[in-house]
Amino acid sequence: MGKLRKGCCYSKIERPYTRKSKKREKSYVRGAPYSKIVIFDMGNLQAKFPWIVKLIAKNDVQIRHNALEAARISVHKELSLAMGEQNFYFKVKPYPHHVLREHAMAAGAGADRFAQGMAHSFGKPVGLAAQVFKGQEFMLVYTNKENIDAAKLALRQACCKTPLKGHITVEERKV
Repeated sequence: MGKLRKGCCYSKIERPYTRKSKKREKSYVRGAPYSKIVIFDMGNLQAKFPWIVKLIAKNDVQIRHNALEAARISVHKELSLAMGEQNFYFKVKPYPHHVLREHAMAAGAGADRFAQGMAHSFGKPVGLAAQVFKGQEFMLVYTNKENIDAAKLALRQACCKTPLKGHITVEERKV
């Protein structure tokens, strides 16, 4: 497998080109890779916490699954060190459904002899992405009042790991 392209190549939300073929089996994306993010709920899953700290998206963006996983790991580590594993419940909301494709062109000496150009290009699946829209909840941390500042700090770090511009809100909920 080659090197990953920059995240800015995939961060805009666009309807992907869908191949329409006379043969039905050629109209589908085959071989989509598995998502790198495997755990969406962490911490104390049974407890009822009175406060919710939310990270809400300010812009429409597409986030690759490896960026989602990096954000999840950093938030979970920060929360575990600051609060302990039993004093929070952390949830990642978006799921990476969108298949990212890439038409890899041959480069280097002699590549022009066998390169066919971009005619009828469809691309091979290289990754997955989650589409997040403006105003959508991205990550949630349920916790107690004394741990709100640590949750805010952790979610601010998650914002830095993704192309998302977000704002953090704190709400009290009925338990």
